Amino acid sequence: LQTPKTAIPDEEIFIMYHQITELYFKLSLHEMKQLGYKKTLTGKFFIERIKRINNYFKALTASFEIMFTGMEREQFLQFRMALLPASGFQSGQYRMIEICSTDFKNLIDKDFKADYKNVETVTVNIEKMYENIYWKKGATELATGEKTLTLKQFEGKYSKQFKELAIEYIDKNLLALYNSLSADEKNTEELKNQLRFLDVNVNINWPLMHYKSAVKYLQKDTEDIAATGGTNWQKYLPPRFQKRIFYPELWTDEEHANWGKAWVEENVF
Repeated sequence: LQTPKTAIPDEEIFIMYHQITELYFKLSLHEMKQLGYKKTLTGKFFIERIKRINNYFKALTASFEIMFTGMEREQFLQFRMALLPASGFQSGQYRMIEICSTDFKNLIDKDFKADYKNVETVTVNIEKMYENIYWKKGATELATGEKTLTLKQFEGKYSKQFKELAIEYIDKNLLALYNSLSADEKNTEELKNQLRFLDVNVNINWPLMHYKSAVKYLQKDTEDIAATGGTNWQKYLPPRFQKRIFYPELWTDEEHANWGKAWVEENVF
């Protein structure tokens, strides 16, 4: 698959780096499957596997400097149009990690969350919840609000698989597994901290590294350059707009309110 569409040298860096990220995503899903299908799950086993996933995401976040400092903006702006309508938005494995991490209702767009607050996540409700999943707003045409070709192709390829995975992991996602532990195992600070760290890694650190990169490559003075798939990255990537949180009960109200704010202040501004 390492076949550039142009003769511009840095396109090859762009391709290979994204392949590396997908391998880390696959490792994370491997750990989640082990947890979901463990016959007798203990707190110790749970912590060890969450630590592994956190290590994968720590490596991912640190490695983004390869993209941020190792690819010329001028070259990217030359080859990017050859990638249409592809987008980093289309990582199926990243969506699978989200589905395996939490109750499916926690992935609903913030404007519809209240509608599902008291709705049980069961097979019959997955279809309705999926129609309001948060990331669909990240791939709408900037001018019209209609679905982009990027989103249409993505849904055509993955929607059936995502819904089947959501049903499969109703009682196997990490939040459900955490809640299934005994009170003594569930209330250990080490386990809570590892889950909080996972929340930060997946829902703050990773999307904001993309945001930092997008600002560098796609923002020019007051005029923003649309992403390759036409996604509205300015509203989609910053966690403060969606406040997507896998383990809401492990955070204070103040932490909910300031979700992602400290990272932006330190790393962007």
